[in-house]
Amino acid sequence: MPKMFGIWRRKMLEIPVNRAHLRALPAGVRPPSMSGILFVNSSPSTASPLSKTPATSDLFDQSALSTLAQRLVEAAKRAGADAADAVAVRGVSQGVEVRDGRVEESERSEGDDVGLRVLVGQRQAVVSTNDISGDGVARLAERAVAMARVAPDDKYVGLADPSLLAREFAELDLLDRNIPTTSELERRAVEAEAAALAVKGVTKSSGASASNGIGGMVLVTSTGFHGSYLRSSHGISVTAISGEGTSMERDYDFTSAPHASDLDSPESVGRRAGERTVARANPRKVETCKVPVVYDPRASGSLVGHLVGAINGASIARKTSFLKDKLGEQLFSKNIRIIDDPLRVRGLRSQTFDAEGVRVKKLALIDEGVLTTWLLDCATARELGMVTTGHAHRGVSSSPSPGSYNLHLEPGAMTPKELISDIKQGFYVTDLIGSGVNGVTGDYSRGASGFWIENGELTYPVSEVTIAGHLLAMFKSLVPANDLEFRYGVNAPTLRIEGLTLGGR
Repeated sequence: MPKMFGIWRRKMLEIPVNRAHLRALPAGVRPPSMSGILFVNSSPSTASPLSKTPATSDLFDQSALSTLAQRLVEAAKRAGADAADAVAVRGVSQGVEVRDGRVEESERSEGDDVGLRVLVGQRQAVVSTNDISGDGVARLAERAVAMARVAPDDKYVGLADPSLLAREFAELDLLDRNIPTTSELERRAVEAEAAALAVKGVTKSSGASASNGIGGMVLVTSTGFHGSYLRSSHGISVTAISGEGTSMERDYDFTSAPHASDLDSPESVGRRAGERTVARANPRKVETCKVPVVYDPRASGSLVGHLVGAINGASIARKTSFLKDKLGEQLFSKNIRIIDDPLRVRGLRSQTFDAEGVRVKKLALIDEGVLTTWLLDCATARELGMVTTGHAHRGVSSSPSPGSYNLHLEPGAMTPKELISDIKQGFYVTDLIGSGVNGVTGDYSRGASGFWIENGELTYPVSEVTIAGHLLAMFKSLVPANDLEFRYGVNAPTLRIEGLTLGGR
């Protein structure tokens, strides 16, 4: 499903419409033929628009949503809009939660939502609805145009230049058409929990879950773009507990992928959760000190996330980023590359065009240690005097804003063991707590737990400490290991950073 990045919203008027009275389209109606329309053919069939309970055979069908989005754009133009675009989003999910081998909760949700953005001169407005009935397409468009006419001017708003629109669409294999039954989800959750409980030292389960979902987007613009995509998602997670009373510790593991065949087995997920939980038993406190800190891959991606937040075009335009003057500068050592790849096959955040219809591409945000670009949508690009990088994201009730896709930091040459082998005393981070990072100054301070490093080996568990430093200095000293795996939306190998302050007792 399309991602919402609430980092910045352009000046506009916006209203959600929960009970818009719009006429439902007959099943099988196709969008009218229009010269110059660009199509992404992802799911042709039939469905009723904004149906609350689409049949299983219709889950992969966006044709009626496409028709509705196009009708809204055309109605907006007739109502006086200079330009318009419409987004329709489909979301279907089901999940099962178990505890002690019994189902505690089983949920399923389905829904389609649509949003219309209109531009009148340099003013814009957005309306959205999740219920189309009656004959009010024209009235909804008229309302949006009326709102735009009284919205504040914003000289940077506008649709994407047609020359930037996507015209070729890679096959990314994002859709798994095999929808698991509720009993299959229950089996996955039960097996994961059982594997965790089987680990010696695990005393109880905090629950396990399995889920499946299908999400997608249709985008139609008055400049002639018409595209859609669908992706599926599968997941398994489990949390285990060790110890009793005030000495209890807990940890977790999970796996997620667009295709069920790419999931780790329920048994391996449960076993890892159990082993991690037991390893955390009887944690110690440590004295405040300055030591090398090594980030486990489960935590290392957060450092990439802090970088990406700081190079978001919205933050740069507002001058609220500690990197606002660093474009083209050497932030990392020369062997560091950080990649954003929207075109990764079966990627968790892959898609073939952005939320403005702009073509997307694999991009090195950091190349040989140098910051090469900001993440831009069309509006922030205009404000900064640049060209969009194809990073627009949006929901039905918001205008576009910049965001990333599949991020990863490329691996280094050393194994994780080699990376820590010369550390006499240090800290190995497995979990981070809180969000104490100042994006304006770059100051870094986060609660953490993990393991103490002594003479190149992980020794005893440590909890209730704080890691502090400055992101610029952290980036400079960052050294990656060779254990990169693509498990999350943001991936990084084990990372070592020198000279951080560890706040203990």
